[in-house]
Amino acid sequence: MEILKKKIQEELNTFHGRVGLAIELADTKPIYMNSQEVFQSASLIKIPILLSILLAHHKGKIDIKQQVTISNENKVGGSGVLQALSNGLSISVKDLMTLMIIVSDNTATNILIDLLGIEGINATIQEMGLEQTKLNRKMMDFAAINQGKDNQTTAEEMLHCLKLVNECNKFFGIDGLIIAKDTLKLQQFRDKLPALVDEDKITVFNKTGELSNVEHDCAIFECQGRIGYVTVLMDRLHDQENAKRTIRKIGKHISDFFIRT
Repeated sequence: MEILKKKIQEELNTFHGRVGLAIELADTKPIYMNSQEVFQSASLIKIPILLSILLAHHKGKIDIKQQVTISNENKVGGSGVLQALSNGLSISVKDLMTLMIIVSDNTATNILIDLLGIEGINATIQEMGLEQTKLNRKMMDFAAINQGKDNQTTAEEMLHCLKLVNECNKFFGIDGLIIAKDTLKLQQFRDKLPALVDEDKITVFNKTGELSNVEHDCAIFECQGRIGYVTVLMDRLHDQENAKRTIRKIGKHISDFFIRT
């Protein structure tokens, strides 16, 4: 593990910006670097939203088979596909959750936020044991951003979310965990932690996030029954592409560690 930590540190030596890192791999000591520092969450906030919906479903407050009609008033820009589809389209809550994660759909995310409300989601986030992670605005709400309201998290708390996805059926039930994990496995944005991984040997379940001068990724790594949890948060960037390359290399070092040990 010390060799892995050294290799990651070497990658970070050529990185210019702020990094928060939390890595827990099977049967090894964890690696934490600035893991409790608060960052803009970017689209990583969509994982706690996903878990909030699944918890509400498990409690019988929401039926994820429920159909929702997409109107022009619902649609926002940025990432996602719903903004380009027909007005009046009917889609299930489960499909909205899938789109929110696999293509980071902002319209889907905002509709899901409306189902529980920002206060309801934040209450659920606290119920799941997260103290610094907060949903303070909807996606593409530039007025809120201009007022200083933004969504936030830490590397350690995003890692906690990943562990909930993989281990905590008391919150979500077995069906909820299967939905969460299957959704992360279908992730379409795989240009960071999974990019250099041999996915014939290692399965990666991930969710990315990015804004101007922000690059994040978090992932569950699985290799022959062994589990790893990885969160990398980066901001204050001089070179956004350099940050992406650094995250890719961290993912490669972790996958090489799994394959060798």
